[in-house]
Amino acid sequence: MVKSLKERVTEILIESKLITPQDLDKAIKIQKKKGGRIRDVLIEQGAVSEKDLMACLGEELGIPPINLAKYKINPELVKLIPERVASYYQVIPISKIGGMLTLAMSDPLNVFALDDIKRITKCEIKPVIATSEDVIAAISSHYNAPSRMEEVLEKAEEEEIEVVGTEEKERELVNIAEVTKDSKEAPIVKMVDLVLSEGLKRRASDIHIEPYEGKLRIRYRIDGNLTEAFSPPKAIENAIITRLKIMSNLDITERRLPQDGRFKVRVRNKEVDFRVSSLPISFGEKIVLRALDKSNLQVGLDKLGFLPGPLEAFKKIIKEPYGMILITGPTGCGKSTTLYSILNQLNTPDKNIMTVEDPVEYRINGISQMQVRSNIGLDFASGLKSILRQSPDVILVGEIRDFETADTAIKAALTGQIVFSTLHTNDASSAPTRLIDMGVEPFLIASSLIMVAAQRLCRKICPSCKEPVKIPQEVLDRIGLKFKPGEKKEFYHGRGCKMCNQTGYYGRMGTLEILTIDDHVRDLIINRVSSDEIERYACSKGMKLLRENALEKFKRGMTTLEEVLRITTEE
Repeated sequence: MVKSLKERVTEILIESKLITPQDLDKAIKIQKKKGGRIRDVLIEQGAVSEKDLMACLGEELGIPPINLAKYKINPELVKLIPERVASYYQVIPISKIGGMLTLAMSDPLNVFALDDIKRITKCEIKPVIATSEDVIAAISSHYNAPSRMEEVLEKAEEEEIEVVGTEEKERELVNIAEVTKDSKEAPIVKMVDLVLSEGLKRRASDIHIEPYEGKLRIRYRIDGNLTEAFSPPKAIENAIITRLKIMSNLDITERRLPQDGRFKVRVRNKEVDFRVSSLPISFGEKIVLRALDKSNLQVGLDKLGFLPGPLEAFKKIIKEPYGMILITGPTGCGKSTTLYSILNQLNTPDKNIMTVEDPVEYRINGISQMQVRSNIGLDFASGLKSILRQSPDVILVGEIRDFETADTAIKAALTGQIVFSTLHTNDASSAPTRLIDMGVEPFLIASSLIMVAAQRLCRKICPSCKEPVKIPQEVLDRIGLKFKPGEKKEFYHGRGCKMCNQTGYYGRMGTLEILTIDDHVRDLIINRVSSDEIERYACSKGMKLLRENALEKFKRGMTTLEEVLRITTEE
């Protein structure tokens, strides 16, 4: 007797030791009482995860499972299948080439779904497997956007958001009078409040408002990744942008040039600053808002997620009375947050702390902060020279970009101040050679530099859907992961849930590579050796590279191997 595919799948699950015969017997008994599909019962009972079941189905059917959250779905494609059909069968189209429609399905064995959708779309159907959670989330995200917008607007009434610390400037010009009026109508105010409060609720670091031909898109950057939130009607685009410009004290008549502003809101008994940037693009003005929550700076270095070794080295070195400390890394790696956390820790009545920044991100009481204004000749170098005449104890230079800034910062560190700054290099050992390339004399670098920290931000596994995962030994060998005798080999990942928006990650933590400048490193700098030679010596003295620190977090079950490989590189 030929076995059905469903029977064969359960056999594979048992053969693969994903479930036991006892699990299957128990699920069959529950199914007889309550009904439903055997696969759903197995998942509900915790006998097998949906991802393992997907892999099993993919192997038997010859089609690989996909992560639907990573697919960008064309809204026009979604219109091929009515929402009620997509919801009933848990399917969503992801691509169409000629007469072939690729369909993401939670149950690719459902022949009724395949037949119905073939009849509706008049296309040949190519099924791919996705988790039911992913499919439901995609259906919710792509169908019936206007009505969902009304629903979230209704919910927004519950969230009180108050703009504080700004003044609304009126400009009575004929060409913008109507849009200015629209921007103050209750629905527009409510819409902008919704965008802000929803972004804060989702822990967004940035909010992107992007105009396209026939569409306005709003996206949130959460844990470093952009996710699409919703699309308000194109007709209210100008009113939304004007409302944000009024709140930010920007010129609402100027649409040809980029502008920068900021405003502050109070929501859920917390004040949050927003830094606003407007940029003219093909179909209007793109607005990006950076959320600056000062409460993140008050947690201290201990709460930034650093491992004990690098953290202790960091804490020890920032107590030095003078010298220069550099934090390196790409844009968005958390350098500013780390530096502000240090300044917050050093901010005592007996210290004069001064900064020169472009722009001033967090405004902190007790610290004198200067904004760079290149258009009037106030750049980092001239600002730093002025600061030195103000008798500072601690100086923060937002970024070292050129020889003049580097030279002035180094001379400040040599004359009794402790200087913090950032530099764009991939690792800690490259910082001295980068300064030499800028034209700074090696002996000045060797005399002033006391520490370089390279930093990355690593996503944390979502605690709500964290579960064990098996990783083949050959993969561990290939990346050079070593274990002490008796050390447990337990690894985890996030399954994906509502709390983490199906990503498997919730929040981020810092990963550090600390280069302490000792006498031998000073000699290497003076002799202009390569960064590789500095790194080899530092590693021989116990320095842990970024990848080693990230792998340690992976071994401790704090993050995934995929995340480690994403944020670190090996030459």
